[in-house]
Amino acid sequence: MRAIAEGLFTQDVPPRLIGGRNRHTGRIVFPCPENGDFEPHPLSSEGSLWSYTIQRFRPKSPPYEGSEDFRPWALGYVALPGETIVEARLVNVAFEDLAIGMPLRFTLAALDDEAEQPRAIPAFEPVETAA
Repeated sequence: MRAIAEGLFTQDVPPRLIGGRNRHTGRIVFPCPENGDFEPHPLSSEGSLWSYTIQRFRPKSPPYEGSEDFRPWALGYVALPGETIVEARLVNVAFEDLAIGMPLRFTLAALDDEAEQPRAIPAFEPVETAA
């Protein structure tokens, strides 16, 4: 899969999100801003679920590029200790099993599983199901 956008995650195995560390304050953000105040900083691959929602309707197109046959997904804010909070899709977990504070690990997911050439998006999954 090719990335949905360049510079979001490393090519390492396993991949890591690329945040930005402010050169003056040390503050970490995601994604890394494209200016001289920030330098790329690989983020922690594990964190905890800070908040979440279930996306139950197809977003407007554009910018959404997913399948016309929409299926709901979980979207979470994941707290990466000592770094930042990132927004990403939550995968490999039933909606009813989501719980604030649950440990999560970074992974990649397909924006559209049925696409001929799926695009990789940042996602998190429960630590106990991560391989």
